[in-house]
Amino acid sequence: MATGETGFSDIMFDLISVQYHSLKAGHDYGQYVRDAENAGKTEIAEFFRTVMAQDSERAAKCHEFLKQLSGTGDAGPAAS
Repeated sequence: MATGETGFSDIMFDLISVQYHSLKAGHDYGQYVRDAENAGKTEIAEFFRTVMAQDSERAAKCHEFLKQLSGTGDAGPAAS
């Protein structure tokens, strides 16, 4: 089990990072949808909704993987 600077396994860190960035982006995309709607650009607003849904799915998949790894030796922190 490889560990990075945090002492947690690289795979846990990677999953948490992808989940965080997907959720953060999803939050930001809500503003992008409103901006496009306010400009009357419904096709662009729909594009942003699609991107937001994809990030939501990505975050949910990370959550499932994190649950699978929870309580295993891959969860971290790594033993010294």
